[in-house]
Amino acid sequence: MNFQPLGKRVLVKRVEEANTTVSGIIIPDNAQEKPSQGEVVAVSKEVSELELGNLVVFGKYAGNEVSLGTDKFLVLNTEDIFGIIG
Repeated sequence: MNFQPLGKRVLVKRVEEANTTVSGIIIPDNAQEKPSQGEVVAVSKEVSELELGNLVVFGKYAGNEVSLGTDKFLVLNTEDIFGIIG
């Protein structure tokens, strides 16, 4: 995969969250919300505050989903990213 975001954008792969509750109840896929965390896999040349591999938190409905090969990613504007986890 070779994708270079333009502008102040990054390419993020969603990180799947646990699919069980604290009490052990399994949540079916169709009842789960899309995760709002992801790993940065590509960064625009205009973005200096994020690096590859950063784990970030972003808005629930932020970004545009793109398919590259068999994988799905989000293209996010940097202002849609709330912060870096870690």
